[in-house]
Amino acid sequence: MQRLATACEAIAGTTKKLLKVGIVADYLKSRATDEAAVSAVFLSGRAFPAWEETTLQIGGRSLWRIVADLSEKDEAELTAAYRRHGDLGSVAGEVLPERAAQGLNVLEVESTFRRIAAARGAAAKTAIGRDLLARATPLEAKYIVKIMTGDLRIGLKESLVEEAIAKAYGGTLAGALGEVQRANMLVSDIGEAVRLASEGKLAEATIKMRMFHPLGFMLASPIDSAEEGLSYFAEASVEDKYDGIRAQAHAAAGEVKFFSRTRDEITESFPELPDALAGLPQDAILDGEIVAWDYAAGRPRPFSVLQQRLGRKKVSDKLLREIPVAFLAFDVLYAGGELVMDRPLRERARLLDELLAAERRIIHHGGTLRLRSGQAEARSKTGQGKLAFEDQDADQVGVAARIIRAPVYRASSPEELDELFAAAQERGNEGSMIKDLNSAYTPGKRGKSWLKMKRELATLDVVVTAVEYGHGKRVGVLSDYTFAVWDAGKDQLVNIGKAYSGLTDAEIAEMTQWFLDHTLEDHGFRRVVEPKIVLEVAFNNMMRSDRHESGYALRFPRIVRLRPDKSAEDADTIERVREIYEQQPG
Repeated sequence: MQRLATACEAIAGTTKKLLKVGIVADYLKSRATDEAAVSAVFLSGRAFPAWEETTLQIGGRSLWRIVADLSEKDEAELTAAYRRHGDLGSVAGEVLPERAAQGLNVLEVESTFRRIAAARGAAAKTAIGRDLLARATPLEAKYIVKIMTGDLRIGLKESLVEEAIAKAYGGTLAGALGEVQRANMLVSDIGEAVRLASEGKLAEATIKMRMFHPLGFMLASPIDSAEEGLSYFAEASVEDKYDGIRAQAHAAAGEVKFFSRTRDEITESFPELPDALAGLPQDAILDGEIVAWDYAAGRPRPFSVLQQRLGRKKVSDKLLREIPVAFLAFDVLYAGGELVMDRPLRERARLLDELLAAERRIIHHGGTLRLRSGQAEARSKTGQGKLAFEDQDADQVGVAARIIRAPVYRASSPEELDELFAAAQERGNEGSMIKDLNSAYTPGKRGKSWLKMKRELATLDVVVTAVEYGHGKRVGVLSDYTFAVWDAGKDQLVNIGKAYSGLTDAEIAEMTQWFLDHTLEDHGFRRVVEPKIVLEVAFNNMMRSDRHESGYALRFPRIVRLRPDKSAEDADTIERVREIYEQQPG
C-alpha cells in the first residue's frame, strides 16, 4: 500500500496527463496481477469494482472521529489542518503519527474494506476502520481515507487508468486502449480489465456484457443559440429536453431494472415501469428519461411533481395513482447480444424503433395502452405523438405505466430549430436536444455530438460545500447553502456562491438531517459538509469577485432543484462559468 500511496503522491504532483499515465503504468507492471487489479480499482477512486453494489457505509463524521482519536489532536488543530488541505485524507496524512510495525498491502486493505461493508452497525464499522488506520503508515492512511470517501483528488480519472492499463500490458499495440475501454465497459470492473490485459485476453469474444450493471451515460454540451446548434454537424436530430431524471433501463430474460446517472438502481422508486419493458422481443439496454406524466393530456408534468417519487423504497398506491410516470426512451446501447454503441445514431434510432414498435400493445389492469402511429418518429415541427387509452377508466390511468419512444424531429435551419425549441417549451419541457445522426454513443464524454439548448441565461449544477442555520422560521434547520464548481486545473471544488431560497420546507428538513450526518467541521452556526449534494441553481447574472475562491459571484442565486440523479463529479466547471460570464449581455 505504501508503494501505491507513493505513486499517488507522484500522480498528484504533476499536471501532465502523459506523465500521470506513465506513473500508473509503471506501478501496475511492477505488481502481481491480483494486486494490480485491486490497485486499478482504488486508482479509479473506488473501494470496490463499479459493478458491485457493495458500499462501505461509513460516513465522514465517523472517519473524522477515528482520525481525531488516533492523532490525539484537539478539534482546533484538526480544523486548521482541514482548512489547509480541504479533504480528510490529507488531514489524516498530516496528523497521524508514525508507529512501529505500521504498513499494509493492497490486498489486505481491500479485504478490510469488505469486512467494513459486511459489518452491521456504525460501531462495528468504526472499530474495523479504526484498526485499519492504526496499522497504516500516515501516507497509506492518507489514501485509504481518500478511497473510503470517494475523493481521491489526484487528477486521475478512470479514463487515464484505462490508458495506463493499455500502456502497461499492450505496449504500442494498435487498438489496445480501445480494447481496454471495451472490456471495462462490458464487465464494469477495471480490475478485471487489468486481469484480461495481463493475460492477453482483451480481444476474446468470451468477454460478455454484464447486464444489470449500468454503463456510463453520454453527456450533452450546452449551447446558447440555434445558430450554434447547427454549426457542429450537417445532419441534426432534434428531441425535446425533458424535465425528469436520466435513466438506463436493462431488460433481460423478463427481468427489468432501472439505473440513474449516478449508476444507482432506482427500480424500487418506479415499480410500475419494469412490467412495461418486460415484453421486449430481445434483451436490451435503453437510455432515456423518467418523467412524471399526465396520461390524459399526453404530456409531462414538472420535475417538482416527480421529486415526490425519488428515493423511496416503498411507493404507496396513492402516489402511484397521483403521480404516474413514463420512461421516454431515446437511445439503445445493447440489443440481442450485441453492443451497438459504436453504430451511428441513425442506425441505433432504427433499432430502437423496432424494439418499441409504434403499434405494439401492452395490457395493463384490464385496459390496453396504444401509441398512435407517428409516435416512433415525428417529422412535424410542432406536433408530438400522444397516448391513447382504450377501455380504461380515468381512475385506472394513475396505475398504468408506459415506455414511450421519444419523438424525433429534424431541423435544417436556425429558424426551424427555434420553432422546435418554442414548441418543446409549450409542451412543458426544458428545451431541445440536438444530436449528430452520425455520432456513436460515447459514455461519460461531453463533446459536440449531443447539444442541449435552454433559453434562460444559464443554470449551473453545483456542489454544496458548507451549510448554515437559517433565520426566522428556519432558525432550527440548515437552509443556507454555500456551493462550488470544479476547477479542473487544481482538481478541486471552488466556491462560487450561496443560496437559501428555492427548496420546500420538507426538502430543507430532509437535507438538514443529511448534512448533520455528513458534517466534516462543526463551527456551531456553520458546518463544512461532505461535498456530495448537487443542486441546480439559477441566477440573474454573474460578476467577477474576490469574495469566492472561484473568482466569480452569482447575482441573486436561487435553487432550482436538488439533483439526486447527479454525483459531485457531474457538477459544472470553472470553464463553464467563464463561458457564461463572457457570453452574458453587456
